[in-house]
Parts: sequence; structure tokens; C-alpha cells
Amino acid sequence: MTNMINRRQAALAGAAFLSLPSWAQAAWPAKPVRIVVPFGPGGIADLTARAVGEALTPRLGQPVIIDNKPGAGGVGAGDLVAHADPDGYTLLLVSNGTAVSAGLFKHLPFDAQKDFAPVSLIGVFDIAVLVPAGSPFKSVQDLVAAAKARPGKLNVATVNVGSTQNLAAELFKTTAGVDMQVVPFNGTPAVITALRGRQVDAAVEILGPVKTQVTTGGLRLLGVMGTKRAAAFPDVPTLAESGGALARFEASSWNGLAAPAKTPAAVIERLNRDVQAALATPALKQKLAALDVEARGSTPQGLGQFLASETKRWAEVIKRANIPQQ
Repeated sequence: MTNMINRRQAALAGAAFLSLPSWAQAAWPAKPVRIVVPFGPGGIADLTARAVGEALTPRLGQPVIIDNKPGAGGVGAGDLVAHADPDGYTLLLVSNGTAVSAGLFKHLPFDAQKDFAPVSLIGVFDIAVLVPAGSPFKSVQDLVAAAKARPGKLNVATVNVGSTQNLAAELFKTTAGVDMQVVPFNGTPAVITALRGRQVDAAVEILGPVKTQVTTGGLRLLGVMGTKRAAAFPDVPTLAESGGALARFEASSWNGLAAPAKTPAAVIERLNRDVQAALATPALKQKLAALDVEARGSTPQGLGQFLASETKRWAEVIKRANIPQQ
């Protein structure tokens, strides 16, 4: 009788094992993990993903591969990951662009709130307000005062319409209650050229790519849009420090990691634990700081809530700015 029970228990255990998903039948990860980056190589998002991937590799015991899929506002990259197998081997670098796309496009092949399983925030980086070195504007207050004195006369450069920088400039306008012309350019080099050539009065751009222009004296940094001063420029105030209508102003660029929806909770928990541990190391913190990125993790739930709030926020900015949906 005992042998019969043992055989029956063994059979039941074997059946239960066979019913488990394939990821549970072997230790995860059993092969390389891919991070799909919706930007080209060499940009801050790409370099951030590579630094985090490099730090994750020894923790996961498998290579972390960066797969650049630029174009179409990140829609192609998002679609690829949203419809990938939910086995933890394909991740998406989510960003402001993920949040913006929901309000910028009429139709998307995925729903960022439903089709992705958040893993963790990985980094936050500053958006800057800049003027030419010889500009009469010495502060954000000076710029706002001039815009109020000459409605519609000042020009502010950003990269393309619908970008985080472009929408941050629109948010700055409406929050400060000023009328300025936001002029989009095709890329950061064109913004810098227009600014240094005095074709525009100011610019809103990610701090990292223009840092050298500031340190060498070509451009003047008036302020940063985040909640605290930039580590590289501790004497430069945040926009919120300007007070008045800007007292609660905040806008930052950010990156995080997400997996396809229905990825097993155990895999998400493992990824989150390893990402958090990697971000806490001095080596990764320093590597990201060199890119003007603050290493910052979160819980999966925290990233999900943050993505939802950012999606709502930028949709409202797009609507107020009368930016047509694509």
C-alpha cells in the first residue's frame, strides 16, 4: 500500500511539474536577456541602458544584450516587446516617450498601461533652460519678465514637436503664463547652432548633451526643471526656486525597464531585485552620473503608477499646446 501511495504521489508530482510554464522548469535566466531600446546608439537613453545591462550581467549570470530599435516615436520598439513571449527574456526601455506616445498618436498597437509589466525605474536626468553666453538674461526670472513684456516675441528652441523637450517648453510657457514661440529643430546640434547663432533667444534641452557647451562658456544655464539642482551645476537653481507661478514646476526625463504583460511575477521580482542592487553600487552610480543621469530605482508598482501619471500629464500638455495627433 505504501509503495502504491508513493507511486501515485510521484505521478501527481510529475504531472504538476509538466503543467508548469517552461520558464519554471529551469532556473531563470537560462539564456541572454535582451533590452529593446527605442533610440539609436550613442544617446543618453542608449548609454544608460548599456551601463545598467553591463551591471546586470554578472548578477543574472547571462549576457544582457542591447537591441536598438529607433524611429516612429518608439512605437515599433514598444510593439515588439508588447507582443514578445512573456518569459522575461525581452525587456523594453520605457521613458518619457512611452508616456507621451499615448497622447501623441491616435492609434497605437499596444496599451502601455495594460501590455507591459513594469520592472523598475533606472534613472532620471535633467532638462535645462539655456541662453547664449552673451544673453541679457541672467536668470529664469529675467526670461519670464522679458516674455511678459514682449508677448509672442521671444523664441525658444527645442528638438522635434512632441519630444519631451518640446512638451517641457510648452509646459513652462503655460505654467509661467507667458507667450513665447516654441521653435522645433531636427536634433540637438541644430538647437545648439541656432542658440549660439542668436537665431533664438533660449532653448529647452536635456542637460547631458549640452553640458560641454555650458562648461566651455558657449551657453549659459539658467535653470533645470527637476526637483533638485543638477549635481554638475550646484550653483544653478531649479525652475521651482524662481517662485511665483513656477514654485511647483517640475519636469524631468527618465528611463525604466518593463517586460511584456503576463511575465511571471517571480521573474519580475528577480529583475527588480537585481536592478535595485545594481543601481545601489558606487560603480554604476558613477557611470550614470558621468552621463548626468541620477541612478534611481523603484518598485514595479511605483513605476506603473509613475507611468500612468506621466501619461495623463503629457496628454494634457499636448492638448493645451494644440499639437495634432499623428
